[in-house]
Amino acid sequence: MTLMIFSTIFAYLAGSIPTAVWYGKIFHGVDVRQHGSGNAGATNSLRTLGKKAGIIVLIVDFLKGFLAVKAACLFSTETDSILPLIMGLAVIAGHIFPIFAQFRGGKGVATAMGVLVATFPWAALGCMVVFMIIVFATKYVSLGSILGALAFPIQLTFNLWNDYADKYAIGFAWLIFIILAVMHRQNIQRLLKGTESKFGAKK
Repeated sequence: MTLMIFSTIFAYLAGSIPTAVWYGKIFHGVDVRQHGSGNAGATNSLRTLGKKAGIIVLIVDFLKGFLAVKAACLFSTETDSILPLIMGLAVIAGHIFPIFAQFRGGKGVATAMGVLVATFPWAALGCMVVFMIIVFATKYVSLGSILGALAFPIQLTFNLWNDYADKYAIGFAWLIFIILAVMHRQNIQRLLKGTESKFGAKK
């Protein structure tokens, strides 16, 4: 129990590293949350600060999720195999509500992908394929993120990769989808209205 508590706190603090905010302030003198979509994530960093910023933020946010779960796996045993799942949720929560950035973070997509790769890599690949197809076809990054996230619990629920997933893992997958869908609720409203920004479109 003590290990789980400290591990969860560690994962949350790791997720709370506000990559986009710190990068924007250090290298551009701006708070990315005050520009573009106002989101402290890779997509808004790309649109607001440029390609280099977007790539760096994407990589660091991905690694937050991936390394936090891998750290959990070092201490996890068969009796506490739920630890990586809890740390995965904690690091995503830290990214969305970072203590180091007034609890105003990103939407959690890159960090969640890091968690997925560390826990169910084949399912993560399936999510990435769905994401890329949707973005390529529609130019909507938000739609690709939502449907890519939905692909995660679907793959685990129907065991598409013959990779055993118990009820905790399946519940974990659906919870991640719900979290990302809620974080994209404004994007969903704009998609329904036809006012959502397309990737690569000039402002």
